[in-house]
Amino acid sequence: MFLELAHTKLDAFQISKELVLGCYKETKSFPSEERFGIIQQIRRAALSVHLNIAEGCSRKSANERKRFYEIARGSIIEIDSALDIAIALNYTSKEKLNELGQLIVRTFQIISKMIR
Repeated sequence: MFLELAHTKLDAFQISKELVLGCYKETKSFPSEERFGIIQQIRRAALSVHLNIAEGCSRKSANERKRFYEIARGSIIEIDSALDIAIALNYTSKEKLNELGQLIVRTFQIISKMIR
């Protein structure tokens, strides 16, 4: 934000920011008793995606960068799995998550390309 480094212009960084905001927005409607459960897990995983992309971009070696991108991709899978449980618990629906689902898929694809 203040540093204005090159990674802030990357598609992966911009889309992962949208993913974080979308996850926060969607989980607002989940039951309050899930505040320290699935809500926190989804939000932490989404933030992890964004922060690991940023940190990976700051690494000098390709292997280090790749490791941070792999962690980010793993967090995307975590979000997807948690949302599947949220649907099964009737906290939301697949239709309601359509836009967020598109962000999940797009972020996963971009990070997978960065890993290769």
